[in-house]
Amino acid sequence: MTTVLIAGGGTGGHVFPMIAVGDAVRAAAPDARVVYVGTARGIEVRVMGERGDALELLHVLPLRGGGLSGFVRGAARAGRVLPEARRLVERLDARVVLSLGGYAGGPVSLAARSLGVPLAILEPNSVLGLSNRLLSPIVDRAYIAFPEAARALRASSVRLFGVPLRRAFARAPYAPRDGKLSLLVLGGSQGALALNDVVPRAIAASRAGGVDLDVVHQTGRDREPAVRALYAELGLAGRARVIPFIDDVAAALAAADVVIARAGASTLAELCAVGRPSVLIPYPFAADDHQLKNAQSLARASAAVAVAQADATEARLAGEIARLAADPALRARMADASAALAAPDAAARVAADLLDLARAPRHRALRFPLGGRAERARAGEAPRRAAMEEAAPPGAVLGWKEAG
Repeated sequence: MTTVLIAGGGTGGHVFPMIAVGDAVRAAAPDARVVYVGTARGIEVRVMGERGDALELLHVLPLRGGGLSGFVRGAARAGRVLPEARRLVERLDARVVLSLGGYAGGPVSLAARSLGVPLAILEPNSVLGLSNRLLSPIVDRAYIAFPEAARALRASSVRLFGVPLRRAFARAPYAPRDGKLSLLVLGGSQGALALNDVVPRAIAASRAGGVDLDVVHQTGRDREPAVRALYAELGLAGRARVIPFIDDVAAALAAADVVIARAGASTLAELCAVGRPSVLIPYPFAADDHQLKNAQSLARASAAVAVAQADATEARLAGEIARLAADPALRARMADASAALAAPDAAARVAADLLDLARAPRHRALRFPLGGRAERARAGEAPRRAAMEEAAPPGAVLGWKEAG
């Protein structure tokens, strides 16, 4: 049985592409085993738990977001978890590893490479994340969605396949209506505080200006009561459906005339797969400002309006909503431009390539010790132990020998 290990997680931007690739692997090779690796911090525990997927958890800390001290703590923890990651890769007999970055991706990838297991990364954004950037010199494949990401990668490793999506995301006919707008607000799986505050006020202002619309607003976990109260305060309780999390995003997109959203790569891929016009408000603190670059890429293709969060005032957003509501032909053109950017076969192409890698011979294992002082000491005394424990069964002791 071929085991494909997929590591990453944290937010929907990682988890749902992981699931899309895993499902595509099973569809292409029903006898393959797909195992996900994440952390208890991310939504993978809930999402994959509900699906019944095989999920292994590592206790890893973030490298970014906590300043220098946070980076040092995260790096130290990643170093300590490397032996555990190596044992995990060996125990599961993984034949190929795919990393989407995130907390768990780095340790599992280094462990795989140390054992000679073929390694791939998937970068859905226009700018490589920190983990993928650090891993890029040692990977066999780099699956990307934006051509800009190729600049930081070895040319022979690059495969421009797009963002893997679940099969539910497919082109839905767009029939723009005169005089009425269905608006979908998506802040990502964690919600977006800025969108939860300014967008309801912009909607109220546009309605006061004569725009007839109704709203579905995804708030993020634990943020529903405050947003629901704000819509009620603005007199929109009967026109806004406020929910913490949308499970069937594909259906919600198909029912929308316009989408207001952040600009994470998975969100944009879903928009393009269904084919909908959008107003994108990138998260301004995303690593390397990648959400702004993602949004600008769609705006250049006339598929979206990109508005920096600093410019996303109530008046500006109300004006954009009114402009789109008044011009059905513009919305139709944007929907077509969005659909033209879709990569509906991305998951299947990534899965097929991963399975090819899994069938390839293993690499020569890298000879570097994983872990801290205790692990290095055990490695140093391995020859002496081997002489003393001749009767020990093969594989009973982890060493630095080449992978088979």
